[in-house]
Amino acid sequence: MSLTKQAAAGAAAGRPALRASDADRDHVAGILREALAEGRLTADEHAERIGAVYEARTHAELERLVSDLPAGATAGPAAGSRATVRPDDASMRPGVSRSENLAAVFGGAVRRGRWRPGPTINAFALFGGVEIDLTEAIFEHREIVINANVLFGGAEIKLPENVTVRGAGTGIFGGFDVRTNEADDPDAPVIVVTGYALFGGVEAKPRRGKRLKNLLAAR
Repeated sequence: MSLTKQAAAGAAAGRPALRASDADRDHVAGILREALAEGRLTADEHAERIGAVYEARTHAELERLVSDLPAGATAGPAAGSRATVRPDDASMRPGVSRSENLAAVFGGAVRRGRWRPGPTINAFALFGGVEIDLTEAIFEHREIVINANVLFGGAEIKLPENVTVRGAGTGIFGGFDVRTNEADDPDAPVIVVTGYALFGGVEAKPRRGKRLKNLLAAR
């Protein structure tokens, strides 16, 4: 039975088919990432489930994806929850809860130019490549969290020189290379890069000569 049909069956049985938010999907993606790191899921199982996470529309669909995991068995995703992979020392400013998802499966996904990134960017690459270029982006949030998860692929993150960069990722038979930086201006935007690279690579580095010109726009 497909995930959608199971959610419909749950609603027919008397459970409301509550719509899932981006924060709910981020929360479940974090549980799956930890399960992969702990060896509870194989790479193939994780790839299948993470793809289903960002296609899920209801809480019932999300709960099924983590029902056999310790974190999922004790607590399902709650409305408005945030991913738990953010480092404790990362700065935080309340903002609109909106995430952007990029997926490259046997292909590529690119985000560059003059664009307005949300507070959370989820990047997933399976036998493909993702490029996230923030050097010309318009920052509307004090903090941006990039969850980069790579299986047999790569993710390249290009950053301005004058922002704060922090990393909390893991390389498993792969590389997770985040060049951390503390900006001279304490109110500069903070970019937090998390996730994992399994038989692949994640790279986040500033680009020489690329600077965010109007830091006040991000305050």
